[in-house]
Amino acid sequence: MLNRLKICRLLTMLGAWVASRPLFAAADFWQLNMHKGVTPISKDVYYLHMVCMAVCAIIGVVVFGVMIYSMIHHRKSKGYKAAKFHDNPRLEIVWSIIPFLILVGLAVPATRVLIRMDDTNQSEVTIKVVGYQWRWQYEYLDQGISFFSTLSTPFEQIQNKQKKSEWYLLEVDKPMVVPINKKIRFLVTSNDVVHSWWVPELGIKRDAIPGFMYEAWATIEKPGTYRGQCAELCGVNHGFMPIVVEAVSQDDFDKWVAAQTKVEDQYAKEEVNVATQKSMTRDELLLLGKQKYDQFCSACHQPDGKGIPPMYPALKRSSVATGHPISRHLDIILNGVAGSAMQPYKDQLSDEEIAAIATYERNAWDNNTNDIIQAEEVAAQRQKANQQPTMVNKVQAGGLQ
Repeated sequence: MLNRLKICRLLTMLGAWVASRPLFAAADFWQLNMHKGVTPISKDVYYLHMVCMAVCAIIGVVVFGVMIYSMIHHRKSKGYKAAKFHDNPRLEIVWSIIPFLILVGLAVPATRVLIRMDDTNQSEVTIKVVGYQWRWQYEYLDQGISFFSTLSTPFEQIQNKQKKSEWYLLEVDKPMVVPINKKIRFLVTSNDVVHSWWVPELGIKRDAIPGFMYEAWATIEKPGTYRGQCAELCGVNHGFMPIVVEAVSQDDFDKWVAAQTKVEDQYAKEEVNVATQKSMTRDELLLLGKQKYDQFCSACHQPDGKGIPPMYPALKRSSVATGHPISRHLDIILNGVAGSAMQPYKDQLSDEEIAAIATYERNAWDNNTNDIIQAEEVAAQRQKANQQPTMVNKVQAGGLQ
């Protein structure tokens, strides 16, 4: 008896708590429904979804209600006998017309939403989104800003050596920053394989396919941070390329643009003057190199440098990471390997970062070459590669010899 009273009290308290919470807030808390979102398109999609769900629920109640009623009240134990008829043209016409009208009723608003989704006219900000294995590049075409956005979750958390943070695998080093109440046009493509740029609260999911450019748009009505992920299986690190969008006021966006422009100008000056490259100590190079290796390279070549042959070759005791000249090692990191999964990192990493990665790879996992590479060596190799004539330049010059 006492246990029953405790159970009743518990159920009463639980019912009161549920009743005190808004219906959709509770659904969102338990992830039982779509995000309503913060853009006009996301809200249109949400309401269209709710109407469709309501129609399906009504049809389900009617169909199953008639079926259950028939089974209970026309069962054999009550003496009912099955009717003997082959067809009923009038009934068949009715149950064909009703679904047709329902589908037309749903198709009209759905078509309007689809048309609005493709209307990128009169956009005020244009951002090119490029998918890489495994990060995103954002190019602000109107502001002349370009940067890569990479997962910032510490590698120790991924390896279960540290407690996972609130935004585990949903945090980046450089989020996309956009102004609120402005029509933003997104141009989505890929540099390597098929990705998909998906931010639920913005109502956007666009496939990123090499050689194709897909458009989307959003007008974010509420400042905040909105997170998404790559929604297309794109390789071994597919689960580690999140998306973070920070929506801010126009004044804050202008300040951010000004700060980014200063950084771009400073970086350009450093690139022009190779002599200004800062020398780093061995310990600094190894520390930065391990950090960047874990972030950019370990997914393929593995934390222990053993790789996943034959797709991803080992770096431990490899001819690349231990052999000479070192310029071959730097060239592979800068320009990748044609026809393989090794992509170029010249646009993704700075000279210092590439120097640190190469130093780490040549001294980790018992490679022990004692080689130390500085940023100026990477800059020289980058400049040398840029000066070499490409296949296109040779063709334009009069054909291959």
